[in-house]
Amino acid sequence: MFSKEESRELRELFWTSFGKSFPRKWILYDTKIKGFSFKFHFDTKSAFVTLDVEHDLENRIKHWEKLESLKSILRDDYLPEAIFEEEFLLDNGKEISRIYVPLDQKVSIHNKNTWQEVMVFLNENMSKFESFFEDYSDILKDD
Repeated sequence: MFSKEESRELRELFWTSFGKSFPRKWILYDTKIKGFSFKFHFDTKSAFVTLDVEHDLENRIKHWEKLESLKSILRDDYLPEAIFEEEFLLDNGKEISRIYVPLDQKVSIHNKNTWQEVMVFLNENMSKFESFFEDYSDILKDD
């Protein structure tokens, strides 16, 4: 078991190491579309990359419909494992829409032996998400 401080230090070390191993500027929150954000996730049980749509309900629905219309393209050409969840509940109770790709292996941010595998997974899948976004951002932008 790790103390909260040890866990925090490991998380910080992982993300610092990831940035040094795969140095590039990610789109993440700077999509230029209000409510659209890309996120990395790695904790003690899982790793995944996401495209989250967090907006007022009306705009979230509008953006989700656009993403749904591109679903086959995203899966066929970029991320075959992408999971679409129109209604995804965050830990804080907020409802968002989310497209995500999980790493289908047991990993833990507390286990350095899994870090390299997770770093490669995050880098490859976020790069594919960003390529999709760059190719179709004109369709996804507000009218």
